[in-house]
Amino acid sequence: MAGVYSVSQVNSYIKNMFTQDYLLNRISVKGEISNCKYHSSGHIYFTLKDKSGTLSAVMFASQRKGLTFTLQEGQQVVVSGSVDVYERDGKYQLYAREIKRDGNGDLFERYQKLRDELEEMGMFAPEYKQPIPKYAKTVGIVTASTGAAIRDIMNISARRNPYVQLVLYPALVQGEQAKYSIVQGIKTLDKMGLDVMIVGRGGGSIEDLWAFNEEMVARAIFECHTPVISAVGHETDVTIADYVADMRAPTPSAAAELAVFDYRQFEGQVAMYHQALLRSMERKMERRRYWLEQYRLKLKMYHPERQLRDRRQRLVELEDRMKTIMERNMMQERHRLAILSGRLHGLSPLQKIGKGFGFVTDGDGRRVESVETLHAGDMMEVRLADGKVRSQVVETEALAVAADNAEESGKAGGRK
Repeated sequence: MAGVYSVSQVNSYIKNMFTQDYLLNRISVKGEISNCKYHSSGHIYFTLKDKSGTLSAVMFASQRKGLTFTLQEGQQVVVSGSVDVYERDGKYQLYAREIKRDGNGDLFERYQKLRDELEEMGMFAPEYKQPIPKYAKTVGIVTASTGAAIRDIMNISARRNPYVQLVLYPALVQGEQAKYSIVQGIKTLDKMGLDVMIVGRGGGSIEDLWAFNEEMVARAIFECHTPVISAVGHETDVTIADYVADMRAPTPSAAAELAVFDYRQFEGQVAMYHQALLRSMERKMERRRYWLEQYRLKLKMYHPERQLRDRRQRLVELEDRMKTIMERNMMQERHRLAILSGRLHGLSPLQKIGKGFGFVTDGDGRRVESVETLHAGDMMEVRLADGKVRSQVVETEALAVAADNAEESGKAGGRK
């Protein structure tokens, strides 16, 4: 058959046509950034759009030296480069060599305006943020029933804690009716008294995620009594819902990790706390045993029977000591008595009588110390060592020495 060509021949012919066109080799295109992705290789893939069309574009890593800002959804830019055909896919795209900012797109301007209004109203204030429960048992999910987001959430939840109950509200997450569906899902799950709620979807362009930038969705999240985790798009995608939610997760998978606690880690922590509690109890029991033994010994020391034995022992010691002191005192007194007895014996009249002296008394038995007390005819008695002699005074005679002594005694008495 004449005039039949292969696909690669057609793509090559079209590529040559693009190459030969001078305008397409040096062209500048103005549009709004959409569906922007930074590849790990360093290449940037994005779409330029306006009100009536889109154009795929790429900037290779070797051309990024002149790029002075980070491409984001909604930016209005002027891209200079060439339009060429990628032969393998048969698609043409804009190969960017230079990108300059040219203001913001319409959607981005709407996004910024609504964000500023809601922030001024205080809907982003941290004091309105509810804490996310650490050990949630029921988790509500508002997202598409067939998207990658729900699959990721289910897989991660099953891996982390199979005992957590997931409640899905299959909502529309893209298109004109998406905002109404998301609001209805939030209100429905909020009435069920769940522990936490995840609201989100997978990644996409700013148009795909626009339902989460609607004011009615933001108000529904703000008025929700259940703590809400926002998980819209990829990590670089930030929506109004992220600002209003009680917590933002960069992806639906991260939201599942935040909402569902790891049961195995929880079991490990419980086991660790159990062991720590046992060790603490053992240490306390050991201390109590030690103090109990100390109290037992102390009680034994102060036991009445022990006290009685100690007192008895003390009494025995005091008795022995008293006996020793008494014997010592008695010995001292005996010695002193012997000395006094010897002295008394030396002064005893009987001792004098035994040596030839006698003890003289008058008739009334009074001792006669002077001849002046006796007169002639008085009776007197003389006691000797071996008996008594009764006699009568015939005559008394005073000696001169005795008279002098008596006179001196009288003088002394007069002076007194």
